[in-house]
Amino acid sequence: MRRVSRIAVAGTATASLALALSACGGTSSDASSSAGGKDKGLAIAYDVGGKGDQSFNDAAYEGLKKAKSEFGYDVADQEPKDGESDDDKAARLVNLAKAGYNPVVGIGYSYAPAVKEAAAKFPKTTFGIVDDSSVQGKNVADLVFQENEVSYLAGVTAALKTKSNHVGFVGGVDNALINKFRAGFEQGVKDTKKGVKVDVQFLDEDPAKGFASPDLGKAAAEKQLEDGADVVYHAAGLSGQGVIEAAAAEKKYAIGVDSDQYSQKPLAAYKKYIITSATKGVAESIYKLAKSVEDGKPETGVITGNLKSGEVSLADSNPEFKNDSKLQAALKKAEAGIVDGSITVAAK
Repeated sequence: MRRVSRIAVAGTATASLALALSACGGTSSDASSSAGGKDKGLAIAYDVGGKGDQSFNDAAYEGLKKAKSEFGYDVADQEPKDGESDDDKAARLVNLAKAGYNPVVGIGYSYAPAVKEAAAKFPKTTFGIVDDSSVQGKNVADLVFQENEVSYLAGVTAALKTKSNHVGFVGGVDNALINKFRAGFEQGVKDTKKGVKVDVQFLDEDPAKGFASPDLGKAAAEKQLEDGADVVYHAAGLSGQGVIEAAAAEKKYAIGVDSDQYSQKPLAAYKKYIITSATKGVAESIYKLAKSVEDGKPETGVITGNLKSGEVSLADSNPEFKNDSKLQAALKKAEAGIVDGSITVAAK
């Protein structure tokens, strides 16, 4: 199993999946083996950073927990390993399907080749992939989101909260997905307040480093803060914990991502400075896929969450954010414009 430096890790492994998963780096933190591999439910395979990132992967875990609680069946969640190949990922998904789990979901775009291969081998099993719309198959659900839309709202927030007219964006890697976050954020800032400078920093070409290195996130944010930024938005998974730590140390604002990071207990020491988070409904999308399978009507094809559907939004847990009437009015106006089409948000 991967071991990476974390500010905090939520949860520990409590059981092992009775499969030949050690060869592909997998152990389960919530799984059991039914005789004959039958009557099992949802299984997820985490992206880089794994469970405990307080962001993307932990959002997926919430969906798993909800499905287990509601349907009362066996579930499994699998960790990645350092330097794993597409074959390793495919073996992980194949083993889960072979054991009888259904649906089986790859968390993150890096699972695209693996989902395609596993879905072809197990046509009666429903597979899902989060953050990728390229996998075609009669038994595949592509769970994607309009991250640029909620990032626009993050940009509105940054523009109205900055006192230095200087903000920052930290992305895990420089790819199409993360640039949706960047593009929406930059546009939201620009449309809200002219003359605000936006610094942009991507952490690494390798997703295993870019999304799983809090030290890199901290260093990038520290540089932006030193240069004058006073609000920093991250789309960097586990690495974003370093961004939040750096902002809090300077008593500046951070904007979290994917999960409501203000409410994450391991980040409690910094929550005063987590003004909001750009959340997306990873948990709900995974749960809905599991429910569709349970109901005998599996979802397939591209399933998109956006502002209109409520599956991307800004978290309002921080009282300062929630009680800022000027900010809330601006956000309400911007959201209405995006939903009715009068504001078109760039995606790259």
